Amino acid sequence: MGSRTCRLTKSVVTDIVVRVSSNQGVFLINIIHSNDRYHADFGWLSANWHFSFGDYHDPKNMGWGPLRVFNDDVIGGGGGFDAHPHRDMEIVTYVLDGALEHSDNLGHLQQLKAGEVQVMSAGKGIVHAEFNASKTDAVHLIQLWIMPKTRGLTPRYEQRTFGKDARTDKLLPVASGRAGVEGVMPIDQDATVYVSRVSAGQSIEMSAGPGRKAYLFDIEGTLSVNGQDLNQGDQARTHDEAKLVVTATGGKDAELILLDLPA
Repeated sequence: MGSRTCRLTKSVVTDIVVRVSSNQGVFLINIIHSNDRYHADFGWLSANWHFSFGDYHDPKNMGWGPLRVFNDDVIGGGGGFDAHPHRDMEIVTYVLDGALEHSDNLGHLQQLKAGEVQVMSAGKGIVHAEFNASKTDAVHLIQLWIMPKTRGLTPRYEQRTFGKDARTDKLLPVASGRAGVEGVMPIDQDATVYVSRVSAGQSIEMSAGPGRKAYLFDIEGTLSVNGQDLNQGDQARTHDEAKLVVTATGGKDAELILLDLPA
């Protein structure tokens, strides 16, 4: 499949919007199931958008704390996004399968492979393009946008590889702007992005300060978070939970991404 630019034309699915919106502000842990996400299929791109994005617009589902975008995308062979601009956004990309080719006006031309994480601080302005590095095999990625504390910063790009062992049965911080979180790629926000692979039957924990939010996405397997069940593709939005206990259930290992966010 040849290179394509994403043109968002699918109409909004209103019943999904209502279900997501009606949960917010009611429970401390809000579970949104995989089938309740906004889905768009462009042939070359299969997209699941967790918040308003493109032509999917719901003013009651504009983000969670400073987390503005969370997209779970599969790009077909040869597909991708032509050069386009960003500004004043911390953009984190985590490749789950395949390889993504990135180029930008700062001079970077790099591939992001499975298990690698990229941070692009758009700052006062950056132009980049993203394409599946393969002409035949799909690439599966998660991309999230976090609003920065400061506008007009100097654009910055970084990527790192994080092995399976480093994240097994622990929360591995990969990007953060919080004081005391070391060895990570910096972002301009009081937030931390964690990845983890939890062995079957094992648990991990995250403590959060009063009033903070968290966002958990079940990448693979089945999980429970503070007793609430999640299946692959489900998300949990939490607010003011002092501690999150996440367990891999169902007799199999599970993969997840977890964000610690200011309210």
